[in-house]
Amino acid sequence: MSLAFDEIQETIRMVQMESLDIRTVTMGINLRDCADSDFEKVKKNVYDKITSYAAQLKPVAEQVEKEYGIPIINKRIAITPIAEILGKATVDQAVELAQTLDQAAIKLGVDFIGGYSALVHKGISKGDQTLLDALPKALSVTERVCASISIATTRTGINMDAVKQMGTIIKQTAEFTKENSSIGCAKLVVFCNPVEDNPFMAGAFHGAGEGEAVLSVGVSGPGVVLHALKRYPDADLGEVSDIIKKTAFKITRAGELLGRVVADRLDVPFGIMDLSLAPTNAMNDSVAEILEEIGLERVGTHGTIAALALMNDAVKKGGAMASSYVGGLSGAFIPVSEDNGMIRGIEDNALSLAKLEAMTCVCSVGLDMIALTGGVTPETLSAIIADEAAIGMINKKTTAVRVIPVIGKTEGDTVEFGGLLGRAPVMGVNPYSSEKMIKRGGRIPAPLQALIN
Repeated sequence: MSLAFDEIQETIRMVQMESLDIRTVTMGINLRDCADSDFEKVKKNVYDKITSYAAQLKPVAEQVEKEYGIPIINKRIAITPIAEILGKATVDQAVELAQTLDQAAIKLGVDFIGGYSALVHKGISKGDQTLLDALPKALSVTERVCASISIATTRTGINMDAVKQMGTIIKQTAEFTKENSSIGCAKLVVFCNPVEDNPFMAGAFHGAGEGEAVLSVGVSGPGVVLHALKRYPDADLGEVSDIIKKTAFKITRAGELLGRVVADRLDVPFGIMDLSLAPTNAMNDSVAEILEEIGLERVGTHGTIAALALMNDAVKKGGAMASSYVGGLSGAFIPVSEDNGMIRGIEDNALSLAKLEAMTCVCSVGLDMIALTGGVTPETLSAIIADEAAIGMINKKTTAVRVIPVIGKTEGDTVEFGGLLGRAPVMGVNPYSSEKMIKRGGRIPAPLQALIN
């Protein structure tokens, strides 16, 4: 890639003044050949392969960061969904494997390792069930292991038996980690239509269609978009779209340049650019503040979904022009605890759980990093998952649920998670029960959109 001098100057300004960073470089590693009838060998194979392939990931990324002057915030690993190599392992052995993954991540100095996962959108195999049963303990005894479960797709419908289990698993995970603000739930995502090349946590895994190893990049940039819009306060909405589109183009160019350099030095193929605008708790690095700059007095008011749809579409258009290898989720994240504007919207009673759910119809993912009252029932958690899965299934898009029932907290409290996970106001849920529906189980059939052949 060649960059013009003015492009380089503009990138320097975006880094120094507008919070531009590369949110993550994520190495995907195939672990299918690590399976063995001897589980001790499985653990050794997994540890050796991860620590071999990713041995230089952190030092190389840090060197590239210094050379180009653009921060790379996270270095991460995504692996084959672990349920696929568990075989006849017991629940205790599955927990041991999670600890092995954690040890590998600590040795390598990476922030997270994603892929303690199972794909159960149509049925649950023995290995899948073992992983599901292991999840609460595995997430409570590890620090850097992230898990994701696929419970629905547009082609298969919604596995309501899996949805029912996930409500219980999330509540158990909250209980297992209650001494630490139920933080285990922050490392667990429930998906509809997950993608195989997502570099963002906690939902990253190395899918079946991927190669032996690959390097993908998740770019950030809400602060850059916000500053660009501030320079044109009187632009009409068509012009606003164009400003966001051009800004996303520049962000993507910078991100792909660094990603390709890191991949080349690690001698692995470059995978994809995920264009998602991922907010942080830094000042002016908020998706909500972009929506407010477009013209909302506070995020969550009427017009929020229209503004979010405009922004998401413009980000995709600009990024797609900048790179031929766009993938992952590519749009806008709305994680409540990681976005100061979202937090402010909830505190000012402008943004509700119902509005957040509606926003997921047009954003990148779904209900993300939302703290709920500790007394929420497993059935209500399952019903929240089912609603979000239905949005994804019908609209042929990825949706997800990462909610944290914080044991001991009630509506209106605030919980501190720390670091990139930030803080969150605790939200209440609808008091009426969905228990009878959840206990029915079975599958919600795939929609007519599934019949596309």
